[in-house]
Amino acid sequence: MPPIPLPIPTSLSDLLLAMDLIGVFVFGLSGGTLAVRKNLDLFGVMVLSLAAALAGGVFRDLLIGAAPPASLRDDRYLLAALAAGFAAFLFHRPINRLGKPVMVLDAAGLGLFTVAGCSKALAYGLTPLPAALLGVMTACGGGAMRDLLVAEVPRVLREEIYAMASLLGAAVVIAGQHLGLPPVPVAVVGAAAVFALRVVSVLRGWSAPRAPGS
Repeated sequence: MPPIPLPIPTSLSDLLLAMDLIGVFVFGLSGGTLAVRKNLDLFGVMVLSLAAALAGGVFRDLLIGAAPPASLRDDRYLLAALAAGFAAFLFHRPINRLGKPVMVLDAAGLGLFTVAGCSKALAYGLTPLPAALLGVMTACGGGAMRDLLVAEVPRVLREEIYAMASLLGAAVVIAGQHLGLPPVPVAVVGAAAVFALRVVSVLRGWSAPRAPGS
């Protein structure tokens, strides 16, 4: 029997939906922008945008028994991903002028998807550790799929702080629930913490620990 989701406050439910959709669009932009940089055609841009935007959420929903996945039940997910792909295809020049566009977009999507994924896992009755892992998988799955499709080592496996930033956001969400704090501010703080740590780690050159002597 699939797990039964726990009641979610309406305000938090609306916020998580908004975070999910904004995350889909942002990750879709990161995928589309990378596809343009790799000189892919329109079809390639749309494929990379869809993969980056939706893969993590699909994995999450299948693992917690929320089938069919939200992106196949709600047209807004697909429309947001497709809109992001077209936006990247048409407006990649002004996007690239922002400086490190893929990294910034990726960091924003990482924060949004971490919070949405972890919160949804908790709502389906998962304990904190599996919920944190689901949050990280939601956040990192799309980016990993995007990078693999263009034959790059996924960012989550590189030296940069990536999955660790996602874990920080999941920890904020779990701690907030444990302490009984208002869920909406906790979600916002969690997403902001992921974004800040990810961006600062890139700007400062921070990296995850490596094996001694490697």
